[in-house]
Amino acid sequence: MVSTIHWTQDDRITRSARWHSENGSPLPRRVVVADDRTKAADAHRLACEGTGLLWRGDFHNARQLLTAMGRRVDRTAPGAAPKPGTRASAGAAAEASGLAPGEAYRLHRRASGHRALVLGKLLVLLEEDYTLALRRAPDVRRACREAYGRQEGPVVVSLRELLGVIGAHQWRARGVEVPALGDRVHPHYGVFAPVRGEYVGLVADAPLPRAAVQGGPAGGTAFDLGTGTGVLAAVLARRGVRRVVATDSSVRALACAQDNVRRLALDGCVEVTGPCLFPEGRADLVVCNPPWLPGRPAGAVEQGVYDPGGAMLHGFLAGLTAHLRPGGEGWLVLSDLAELLGLRTRGQLLTAIAESGLRVVERTGTVPRHPRAADATDPFHAARGAETTSLWRLVPEA
Repeated sequence: MVSTIHWTQDDRITRSARWHSENGSPLPRRVVVADDRTKAADAHRLACEGTGLLWRGDFHNARQLLTAMGRRVDRTAPGAAPKPGTRASAGAAAEASGLAPGEAYRLHRRASGHRALVLGKLLVLLEEDYTLALRRAPDVRRACREAYGRQEGPVVVSLRELLGVIGAHQWRARGVEVPALGDRVHPHYGVFAPVRGEYVGLVADAPLPRAAVQGGPAGGTAFDLGTGTGVLAAVLARRGVRRVVATDSSVRALACAQDNVRRLALDGCVEVTGPCLFPEGRADLVVCNPPWLPGRPAGAVEQGVYDPGGAMLHGFLAGLTAHLRPGGEGWLVLSDLAELLGLRTRGQLLTAIAESGLRVVERTGTVPRHPRAADATDPFHAARGAETTSLWRLVPEA
């Protein structure tokens, strides 16, 4: 169903355009036109009331207004305790108050959702060819075509979403260096970028099952479930696995993985298929790096981080035995951040493994090296600093 947004210009003529929101935000209750004369306090108040502000002024002024609105949201967030020169965080305030990690995290997620809802009310109009007709606006046409594909007629999106589209285009253009590959991968909009290289390194260093690198029709096959950019499939192929089948539930991820496979000249040994979790058949090695946090993603961009109800994790465990050849292994790549935040226990993970008829052959862990692990201003610095990312080697119970 196509939603249409309406507003009235200064000439008193009512205009309309298609409404688009990647995180599924509903249509604003009403829409008013905003420009360089709009004050941040007024914009924040209107946005909190559910009013959309369609920006018709200078692009850079719109970005400044968005920043100013964000400061007001942070100051009024439930439980926030702002300090001079720092961004307020409901999660940090909750941690400081002694709340359990799980409750602090849930408070942080609620505050983040409220922030996104309010800031998502600052809107921009994209013409049919994705032109952004604002003063000093960048050319966003290519970035929007990459993210949204073709469209019919003008469309209204939030400025916050558009800035994410622009950033994703820049990531896609320059790529992400992957030391384990000795090359770069190019993430698409809405596809998790492999900026945390430690999990890729685990897959690059773990001992491969002997059959996974043997030639011939009976061996040398690996499945990469939830492939995203295709980075782990590429690592396995570069390690000598004769045939790698990469799957994902996201159409965007499948296109992204196929693009990277082509860029890396691995078309002959990596097959991208889906949308699905498991492909047909059996493999000597099945690798799965599911989203690490159980929870509902707020839109496509968060699908690489949040796994509702642990569905992908449990789907991998439940289906693994039926998709392994004799002597094969399953590799589960998973952070313990969910455990440190009180969202899942180690006992629950081990129980799920055992109930799926699997046993652990070995667990190899590594500490995070990404900047947020050392960022003392992060609301969950303590948990991130203690985090371990592990590769669990699993085999069916005898």
